[in-house]
Amino acid sequence: MFKKALLGAVSLAVLAIGSAHAAELKDFRIGLIGGENEADRLRNFQCLVDQLPKAIGVEKVSLFPAADYDGTIQGLLGGTLDYAELGASGYAKIYLQNKDAVEPILTTVQTDGATGYYSIMVAKKDSGITKLEDLKGKKLGFADPDSTSGYLIPVTSLPKDLGGVAVKDYFAETGFGGGHENLVLEVLKGTFDAGTTFGSGVGEFKDGYTSGNLKKMVDKGILDMDDLVEVWKSPLIPNGPIVVRTSLDADVKTKFKDYMMKLPQTDPACFSAIQGGDFKGFTEVTPEFYQPVIDARKAQIGS
Repeated sequence: MFKKALLGAVSLAVLAIGSAHAAELKDFRIGLIGGENEADRLRNFQCLVDQLPKAIGVEKVSLFPAADYDGTIQGLLGGTLDYAELGASGYAKIYLQNKDAVEPILTTVQTDGATGYYSIMVAKKDSGITKLEDLKGKKLGFADPDSTSGYLIPVTSLPKDLGGVAVKDYFAETGFGGGHENLVLEVLKGTFDAGTTFGSGVGEFKDGYTSGNLKKMVDKGILDMDDLVEVWKSPLIPNGPIVVRTSLDADVKTKFKDYMMKLPQTDPACFSAIQGGDFKGFTEVTPEFYQPVIDARKAQIGS
């Protein structure tokens, strides 16, 4: 009898602690990776600021736009952010430094059912560059050192299409554009002869594909696809994950995941805004889904 009473008391204590932890989360903090105009990012995620408090039981939701990818990554590693949408390489960086910091829970599904996308290398149409051979000895721009499609996949996959020559030996110079949007603008300005960004690979290049950076820029009216030509497309890359802080209260995690899974049906406009294009919906993922990218990052960058 005493043992049963003691176990009951312990159980109640655990429940009380769990409730106290849940009550402590008053502000759900969303990290927004860099690479796109800050005002656009804040506007696109405003629907979550409006809807999530009621959906997951918090007082408010705050947005934290970072200047680059690493700003959001460090926030997740430090536990000062609760949720972010990352590229696979950004998640790999976190995993290699602290695999228990965040959990990948969902990723997007393309309109054709694929759970991947592509690195797309573009050049100015009037440059005369149409293929990789035209870029030998020229200047190549990458989006961000922590970008999957904008750096990791091109630098590891391109040598196979360059006759086994390393990127650093094939191009006269490489550099970073400060995010995907700015990288494309720098290509158009002539800072780089070509640059790597991303797209779904579904639909037509002339439309910027169905989703990705090119599509977002077209939709915002800051890019005319007639000014660009596609020079190279990578192998399929795993779509980046939605991650949550591992130490986040379990009840909040469950409510948040449920909210996001239903979002394409409950609020298609919000879903499209935060994802930047046309997608079918979300599907669940685990760290194993990103193991190839984790391995590639470890081999190429180290962490």
